[in-house]
Amino acid sequence: MSEQLIPTTLVGSYPQPAWLVHKDILLSKGPPRIRMRDVWRPPMELLEEAQDDATLTALHDQVRAGIDIVSDGEVRRESYFNHFANALDGIDVDNPATVPGRTGVPTLVPRVVGPIRRKTSVQVRDVAFLRGHTDKAIKITIPGAFTMAKMAADEYYGDQEALIMAYADVLNEEVREMKAAGADVIQIDEPHMQAHPIESNRYGIAAIDRALKGIEGTTVVHLCFGYAYVVADKPSGYSFLPELDKCSATTISIEAAQPGLDPVILEKLPSKKIMFGVIDLGDEEVETPEMIAERLRCALRHISPDRLIAAPDCGMKYLPREVAFGKIKAMVDGAAIVRREIS
Repeated sequence: MSEQLIPTTLVGSYPQPAWLVHKDILLSKGPPRIRMRDVWRPPMELLEEAQDDATLTALHDQVRAGIDIVSDGEVRRESYFNHFANALDGIDVDNPATVPGRTGVPTLVPRVVGPIRRKTSVQVRDVAFLRGHTDKAIKITIPGAFTMAKMAADEYYGDQEALIMAYADVLNEEVREMKAAGADVIQIDEPHMQAHPIESNRYGIAAIDRALKGIEGTTVVHLCFGYAYVVADKPSGYSFLPELDKCSATTISIEAAQPGLDPVILEKLPSKKIMFGVIDLGDEEVETPEMIAERLRCALRHISPDRLIAAPDCGMKYLPREVAFGKIKAMVDGAAIVRREIS
């Protein structure tokens, strides 16, 4: 993690350039669980080069804004979920099933028809590419085992715990290779833990710990209520959060700005650093640095500055790029205000 006090970072995605994706297709549906190949503008033979160029564009915006811990902006992904989850053996993505999504809407998902294994590394090249283009600390994100299991139709294991742990095992293999390729920070995205607290209490901590077994350095678990363009009315509290103080991840990432989260809940995570959402993605109006600073001050009433990281609420891919850039620049400037106040 960056040595900067109250470092800044993205949660995950950054807006993809309009020359890379069809924005109308992207915005016409919820985040895909199966493949959405028609979202890409370049032909398949040019897609990898185009995605590399888009990664450099996302990196440039982060550096220009002053972000401390940079990422690839997930620009190679149709969604945070399907890039990794559909690259595994044992998955039938061509004949999907339908399950209720986290908001209850019927959702097309991949079918688990055999043992879940990695054919090859999925995101290791992404890490190596990013590492080769910046000296800053870099973060890479990957969907969590619990969330992948909830967004699949199991026709093989017949046991939820076995399914989750199978995903956790392949995650651990991938994460080890991502660390070896130069990732400073590993983030596991587990939004479905918030949506399914009873099952999360049974399997959630074990799934995180298995995925992160043997992984040193900064590790993050991100929980959220869903993308703002999909979920407009968000609850003001988490149904599964204090329990994460027991997991092996060093950092917990939560959204707080749009739902108006009471930061007193941070006191329930005494052993963790907190990636605190200070950018509201449900409002395209760009926050002022002072608004960001005040959100950080509210968090600092409950945790010490050395445990606080500033971030957006969630992924930013559904915002206009100029809005997203304005918001991350305000976040950087707002964090600087608070650093000056406490130094």
